[in-house]
Amino acid sequence: MDRLPPLRLLTTFEAVARHGSMRLAAARLNVTQPAVSQALRALEEHVGATLFDRATRPAQLTEAGELLARAVRDGLGQISAALEDIRALSGQDEAQVTVSCTLGMATYWLMPRLPEFYAAHPEMTVNVQAPATDLPHLSPGIDIAIRYGTGGWREGTTLKLFDERVCPVAAPALLERLQVEGVGLDRAPLIHVRSPHNQHWAGWEDYLRARGIPRARLSGQTFNNYVQAAQAVLDGRGVMLGWRSIASGAVRDGALRMWPEGEIDLGTSYYLTARLPKSLSAKVFLDWVTLSAGPV
Repeated sequence: MDRLPPLRLLTTFEAVARHGSMRLAAARLNVTQPAVSQALRALEEHVGATLFDRATRPAQLTEAGELLARAVRDGLGQISAALEDIRALSGQDEAQVTVSCTLGMATYWLMPRLPEFYAAHPEMTVNVQAPATDLPHLSPGIDIAIRYGTGGWREGTTLKLFDERVCPVAAPALLERLQVEGVGLDRAPLIHVRSPHNQHWAGWEDYLRARGIPRARLSGQTFNNYVQAAQAVLDGRGVMLGWRSIASGAVRDGALRMWPEGEIDLGTSYYLTARLPKSLSAKVFLDWVTLSAGPV
């Protein structure tokens, strides 16, 4: 750690790398352009490598510069995130609430509703985090987790948001063609959402078993999150399982169509888990989201 350059040099370097200009970086940092140039040369001396190719206009990052830029960007991002978590833990910002949910839930259910929340509470900020594991939980800095399943979580306090239903959905042109050709779900091209972390989600195997539909092969395109899979379905690549809360907006807009008589209840729901004790901002958000719950 004692070999690290001063943080001032790293932040100056990151600003130049991000803006692609010493002039813009100087304006952003509120310093003079010669001060930026001096800081970059001091950093290069400390690192022992040339970070910018000054023969080009504007100066371009060298291979060593690219390597350091990625590391500094990631490091400063982690520091920023840690500071946000610390502020949340210490209650320094009562006007913020941080919500964890899946990427699909954030994109298709929560985000379309937030303008309504901000209209009612313009003084508040909602931070939305979608964990890479697709398993929202009350990690440090998280006030509320929106979860899919059957309940039973022990951390915090949990209440049901709404019951969920699922139905195959497809692009209108594809669904019409399959119906004309007499192709059912036993032969239709399928779109899967699979990852090592989302095995708690129902898949085509569960749906077809519940419907009593035999199918020899479950091959088809596979994606590791719902947003990617939804785009493939919108492009007419196949049929995917559409959760009512997430897919209903696209169905209502006509971008997707539900498989006729395909909707079923798999006994799952969405729940809200809140950290205890609840902050004032968390209470405000919980009151609002429970009142506005329901498919988009």
